[in-house]
Amino acid sequence: MLDNAPKLPPEIARRRTFAIIAHPDAGKTTLTEKFLLFGGAIQMAGQVRAKGEARRTRSDFLKMEQDRGISVSASAMSFEYKEFRFNLVDTPGHSDFSEDTYRTLTAVDAAIMVIDGAKGVESQTRKLFEVCRLRDLPILTFCNKMDRESRDTFDIIDEIQENLAIDVAPASWPIGSGKDFLGAYDLLNDRLEIMDRADRNKVAESVQIKGLDDPKLEEHIPADQLAKLREEIEMARELLPAFDRASFLNGSMTPIWFGSAINSFGVKELMDGIGTYGPEPQPQKAAERPVDAGEPKVTGFVFKVQANMDPKHRDRVAFVRLASGHFERGMKMLHVRSKKPMAVTNPVLFLAADRELADEAYAGDIIGIPNHGQLRIGDALTEGETLRFTGIPSFAPELLQSVRATDPMKAKHLEKALMQFAEEGAAKVFKPMIGSGFIVGVVGALQFEVLASRIELEYGIPVRFEGSAFSSARWISGEEAEIEKLVNVNKQHIGTDNDGDLVFLTRLQWDIDRVVRDYPGVKLTATKELMV
Repeated sequence: MLDNAPKLPPEIARRRTFAIIAHPDAGKTTLTEKFLLFGGAIQMAGQVRAKGEARRTRSDFLKMEQDRGISVSASAMSFEYKEFRFNLVDTPGHSDFSEDTYRTLTAVDAAIMVIDGAKGVESQTRKLFEVCRLRDLPILTFCNKMDRESRDTFDIIDEIQENLAIDVAPASWPIGSGKDFLGAYDLLNDRLEIMDRADRNKVAESVQIKGLDDPKLEEHIPADQLAKLREEIEMARELLPAFDRASFLNGSMTPIWFGSAINSFGVKELMDGIGTYGPEPQPQKAAERPVDAGEPKVTGFVFKVQANMDPKHRDRVAFVRLASGHFERGMKMLHVRSKKPMAVTNPVLFLAADRELADEAYAGDIIGIPNHGQLRIGDALTEGETLRFTGIPSFAPELLQSVRATDPMKAKHLEKALMQFAEEGAAKVFKPMIGSGFIVGVVGALQFEVLASRIELEYGIPVRFEGSAFSSARWISGEEAEIEKLVNVNKQHIGTDNDGDLVFLTRLQWDIDRVVRDYPGVKLTATKELMV
């Protein structure tokens, strides 16, 4: 994070663009709901598995998400909170959808890591944290579910420090846990926050306190819990580092808040923390040069494409992170990959599944551009400059299956559906050189189920996924003559992806080792950077 960066225009400086990362079931979607509630964006938070359409969660809009109560696609939401403009990206927690999450993290300036007070740091949290670390993203931590039986506070902090190798600075300290959980002491503002168990949608009551010796504390906290609180905070202040914004912004320290999202407790303090300490829109990396948020010309990149958000309209929406400038509806932008101008006449801002036309947007904002397939992940939009934003990954799939329409008459329609999902980034689609049909590659098995369900729901084509002779794919690059030689000798292993790039379809690691040995001028890679 650059301290010597030029001062941003006030409208850009008040933006905070962040993602929420967590292991499944840590309470991420519930926390998102409460953010929207306190930002005044929704009137009533819906439970993830609530009955009845009226109380559906707002951030899970795919039918499968609503049926299963899990988030499988990242969604973006914009709302006002105090003097700030929050752009929140909710990411899938399920590890089978981690690629969507990786890409989402390229479009944000900070992340909130949600952990469960009883379970601590879980495997998926660790993976997502590593991605944040690669990008030096500042991380705020929210320890959720303190109203259930949870582990000792020092144990939780130790585990984060040891597992993730990051300094932890307590921003609040919990008072009791489980049924004895009363609230938390706000260490940054010397306030006592009392939880209201009666109304889950009510914001906690704050009591102004002059330090831990204030007699007012005795009115709200039983004597034994108060003695324990004073002792723990004294230890914490001696043993743990105090919050330092510079260390937080460079990714080496995380402040931690304790609370219960379902009871609306601790959420407001976390939101204040993002607003007060979180980073302003940061410079974005492009192959040609870094792009600063304060530059007057508008630039942005596509980090996600969602097809059929509204199945009635067969629409595709490209999620664009604005990297610089002040965007206005109707602007003509250069679509860098095709070198064609593109008038952006109906950009939208999201509030979960609801959207509204965006008359204007600023660097740091995430806008949706409805289109019919022109925009792909990694595409850049500028006011004329040729820029290619870097760091948006595409990973080699770990599971491959062939796919067939159960009705042969619909084979042509299936090709169209598969290409749409490939461009959305929901799966890799390979066309082998030999034989008919397509091979679909995914990172996790649950994605096959999601794809089959979406192809049937959105396109009316029942499909069958079947085992494939291949287990993985690698992108081919290198010297042209060597590539040609490889292709001619190994036609049964060669295919193309939906961009037309050559891939080597493999059965075993031995196949890859053989190519490396026999064709020194050829490179096989497991990732492809989506820079176009």
